Amino acid sequence: QVHVVESGGGLVQAGESLRLSCVAHGTIFTFNINGWYRRAPGKQRELVASINKAGLTNYADSVLGRFTISRSDDKTTLYLEMTNLKPGDTAVYYCNVPFQESYLLTWGQGTQVTVSS
Repeated sequence: QVHVVESGGGLVQAGESLRLSCVAHGTIFTFNINGWYRRAPGKQRELVASINKAGLTNYADSVLGRFTISRSDDKTTLYLEMTNLKPGDTAVYYCNVPFQESYLLTWGQGTQVTVSS
Protein backbone atom coordinates (compact mmCIF):
# COMPACT_ATOMS: atom_id res chain seq x y z
CA GLN A 1 0.00 0.00 0.00
CA VAL A 2 1.34 3.41 -0.92
CA HIS A 3 2.00 5.59 2.09
CA VAL A 4 4.53 7.99 3.58
CA VAL A 5 6.13 8.25 6.99
CA GLU A 6 7.43 11.55 8.27
CA SER A 7 9.99 11.86 11.08
CA GLY A 8 12.61 14.14 12.57
CA GLY A 9 10.48 16.66 14.39
CA GLY A 10 11.01 17.76 17.96
CA LEU A 11 11.12 20.58 20.46
CA VAL A 12 13.85 23.13 19.82
CA GLN A 13 14.66 26.68 20.76
CA ALA A 14 14.48 29.58 18.34
CA GLY A 15 17.54 29.72 16.15
CA GLU A 16 18.17 25.99 16.21
CA SER A 17 17.89 23.52 13.34
CA LEU A 18 16.07 20.30 12.50
CA ARG A 19 16.11 17.88 9.59
CA LEU A 20 12.87 16.21 8.64
CA SER A 21 12.57 13.04 6.59
CA CYS A 22 9.68 11.64 4.60
CA VAL A 23 10.01 8.05 3.46
CA ALA A 24 7.77 6.77 0.68
CA HIS A 25 6.53 3.21 0.71
CA GLY A 26 5.18 1.79 -2.52
CA THR A 27 6.20 4.77 -4.60
CA ILE A 28 9.05 7.18 -5.17
CA PHE A 29 9.24 10.95 -5.35
CA THR A 30 9.49 11.49 -9.07
CA PHE A 31 6.23 13.34 -9.50
CA ASN A 32 5.98 16.75 -11.10
CA ILE A 33 5.82 18.36 -7.67
CA ASN A 34 6.86 16.74 -4.41
CA GLY A 35 6.17 18.85 -1.40
CA TRP A 36 6.53 19.52 2.30
CA TYR A 37 3.48 21.01 3.97
CA ARG A 38 2.74 22.22 7.45
CA ARG A 39 -0.34 22.89 9.52
CA ALA A 40 -0.06 25.22 12.47
CA PRO A 41 -2.70 25.30 15.22
CA GLY A 42 -5.76 27.19 14.00
CA LYS A 43 -4.36 27.66 10.51
CA GLN A 44 -4.81 26.01 7.17
CA ARG A 45 -2.28 23.64 5.76
CA GLU A 46 0.31 25.38 3.62
CA LEU A 47 2.94 24.27 1.16
CA VAL A 48 6.33 25.37 2.48
CA ALA A 49 8.73 23.74 0.03
CA SER A 50 8.63 21.66 -3.12
CA ILE A 51 11.00 19.93 -5.49
CA ASN A 52 10.06 18.97 -9.01
CA LYS A 53 11.10 16.12 -11.27
CA ALA A 54 14.20 17.91 -12.42
CA GLY A 55 15.23 18.82 -8.90
CA LEU A 56 14.22 22.46 -9.06
CA THR A 57 13.02 23.79 -5.72
CA ASN A 58 10.51 26.37 -4.60
CA TYR A 59 9.80 27.86 -1.17
CA ALA A 60 7.16 29.85 0.63
CA ASP A 61 8.32 33.37 1.39
CA SER A 62 8.16 32.68 5.11
CA VAL A 63 10.86 29.99 4.93
CA LEU A 64 12.97 31.19 2.00
CA GLY A 65 16.62 31.22 2.93
CA ARG A 66 16.07 29.09 6.03
CA PHE A 67 14.62 25.82 4.73
CA THR A 68 16.09 23.50 2.11
CA ILE A 69 14.22 20.65 0.46
CA SER A 70 16.12 17.76 -1.06
CA ARG A 71 15.61 14.20 -2.18
CA SER A 72 17.61 11.01 -1.78
CA ASP A 73 19.39 9.62 -4.82
CA ASP A 74 16.98 6.69 -5.01
CA LYS A 75 14.04 9.14 -4.79
CA THR A 76 12.44 7.28 -1.88
CA THR A 77 12.99 10.01 0.70
CA LEU A 78 12.31 13.72 0.87
CA TYR A 79 14.23 15.85 3.33
CA LEU A 80 13.56 19.26 4.78
CA GLU A 81 16.52 20.95 6.37
CA MET A 82 15.27 23.73 8.63
CA THR A 83 17.65 26.29 10.07
CA ASN A 84 17.20 29.41 12.18
CA LEU A 85 13.84 28.11 13.34
CA LYS A 86 11.29 30.57 14.66
CA PRO A 87 8.27 30.12 16.93
CA GLY A 88 6.12 30.75 13.85
CA ASP A 89 7.46 27.53 12.35
CA THR A 90 5.68 25.52 15.03
CA ALA A 91 3.40 23.10 13.19
CA VAL A 92 2.88 19.52 12.15
CA TYR A 93 4.86 18.87 8.99
CA TYR A 94 3.73 16.51 6.24
CA CYS A 95 4.85 15.49 2.79
CA ASN A 96 2.60 14.86 -0.18
CA VAL A 97 2.19 15.26 -3.92
CA PRO A 98 -0.33 17.85 -5.09
CA PHE A 99 -2.39 16.80 -8.08
CA GLN A 100 -5.12 18.93 -9.60
CA GLU A 101 -7.38 19.83 -6.66
CA SER A 102 -6.23 16.99 -4.44
CA TYR A 103 -3.20 14.92 -3.44
CA LEU A 104 -1.82 11.69 -4.77
CA LEU A 105 -0.72 10.14 -1.51
CA THR A 106 -2.55 9.26 1.65
CA TRP A 107 -1.57 11.76 4.33
CA GLY A 108 0.85 10.42 6.89
CA GLN A 109 0.81 11.15 10.61
CA GLY A 110 3.15 14.06 10.15
CA THR A 111 5.93 15.09 12.48
CA GLN A 112 5.52 17.77 15.13
CA VAL A 113 7.93 20.68 15.19
CA THR A 114 7.74 22.97 18.19
CA VAL A 115 9.96 26.03 18.44
CA SER A 116 10.18 27.85 21.76
CA SER A 117 11.24 31.47 22.06
